[in-house]
Amino acid sequence: MTLKSKDSNSEKMNATSLLFAVFIIAICGIIYELIIGAISSYLLGDSVKQYSITIGLFMSAMGIGSYMTKRFQRNLFDVFVTIELFIGLIGGISAVFLFASYGYFKVFYIVMYATILMIGILVGLEIPILTRIIEENENNLRITIANVLSFDYIGALIGSLAFPLILLPHLGHIKTSFFVGFINIMVANIIIYKYASYIKRIKLFKILAMLFTIFILFGFFTADETANRIENNLYRDQIIYRSQTKYQKMVVTKHRDDIRLFLNGNIQFSSQDEYRYHEALIHPAMSLSNSHSHVLILGGGDGLAAREVLKYENVKKITLVDLDPEVVEFCRTDPLIKDLNQDSLDHEKLDIIHQDAYKFLEVTDQIFDVIIVDLPDPNNESLNKLYTNLFYRLIYAKLTDDGMICIQSTSPYFAEESYWCIRKTVESEGFYTSGHHVYVPAFGDWGFTLASKQKFNQEAITISVPTQYLNNDIVQALFEFGDDEMEKKEQVQINSLTHPVLISYYQKAWNSY
Repeated sequence: MTLKSKDSNSEKMNATSLLFAVFIIAICGIIYELIIGAISSYLLGDSVKQYSITIGLFMSAMGIGSYMTKRFQRNLFDVFVTIELFIGLIGGISAVFLFASYGYFKVFYIVMYATILMIGILVGLEIPILTRIIEENENNLRITIANVLSFDYIGALIGSLAFPLILLPHLGHIKTSFFVGFINIMVANIIIYKYASYIKRIKLFKILAMLFTIFILFGFFTADETANRIENNLYRDQIIYRSQTKYQKMVVTKHRDDIRLFLNGNIQFSSQDEYRYHEALIHPAMSLSNSHSHVLILGGGDGLAAREVLKYENVKKITLVDLDPEVVEFCRTDPLIKDLNQDSLDHEKLDIIHQDAYKFLEVTDQIFDVIIVDLPDPNNESLNKLYTNLFYRLIYAKLTDDGMICIQSTSPYFAEESYWCIRKTVESEGFYTSGHHVYVPAFGDWGFTLASKQKFNQEAITISVPTQYLNNDIVQALFEFGDDEMEKKEQVQINSLTHPVLISYYQKAWNSY
């Protein structure tokens, strides 16, 4: 059977729907890549590595698929419908399988590579098969290739924009994969019913299309329940709130009196012991600063750092810069978090700005007496930017001559190279530094970097406000480090935008645990 109708006198086939199919499948193909890369980055960190592996392997698989098309000589409509049905099925369930392989079966890498290869090969088959179908009808290879590639590239652009801007924020990973799988299967349905006379096994494909459609729709409408089950297995405690914001995945868990906030799977605090972290972050810097008039907090959208700063009555203004308004709004309004941060996010002295911390420092003309850097760990490139020498250069320009800064600096025990890299990078911009650390049961021994433009005496620290943990008897002990926490002190490099060594230090450390 050829691509023409059985009736040799039939009219020329209308290829408009086929070109539309090219456009749609290009959107779907790029979104599958982005879903896999995003989930891998979310679960494993180091987004450059995960996206590089995903894109490289996906492109290679597409090459294999394209090479395989030469084996298909007849019944190309049947081949194309088969491809669309199975790419819709595999792509639709891909997110569920990836999360499940990580949370339940601990075989994530095997499933990730297998998923990339299967979808990549099928995507590689799509365009060559469609091109041959259209070309045999149009009988003009030059025009066919120009049309197909144009629709393919435009579709890829739309898919790459739709995923981060629309699909992921509103649907999340699992619903997005089912939704895109449904689109692929709908393409197959359109081809089945519009070009039925060209399809040899039409009855079989109609049955398969109906079954695949029902399955994918069931997956889409039960995706929230599926996500709940998977995430409940990923987190130790009961999930009481979850949201995919524009910037990150936010999860809040509760076990008895312990409330925990996670961003992209990384714990931000436990209500049982967060005071240890935040007291060590705030009070040494506040004690050593000659003035507290204007304090800048970079990060700290949970309001817990602001709570500690507000204990100082001579503070006139606090500027809190946090990128994600949804996180701040949740912590401002949720009764459990409000009780923890003591309504600090509604305080009249607090000015909240939703902006990237790097960009804020570039554009602001304000000068601060104390700067608190309470940002997430540098586990990806966008966060690494906030731990570079250029970032600390911007901070230097916004700090008063006798002001103090304190920077959360990861763990000197679990991530020794990361800790000393941050210290060394801060010093490279002309700061005098000292470091301290505190044991926080929720996530272990945690380190901080104190810095100033002037030499300072850490022994002058006095705790003059109410605290739960920190006092004058133990504060100096925070500045003592064991030999096993200082082995790599002299071996690390400075972290920069063009040479982001901190990410590799951080990933190497946490992967070992």
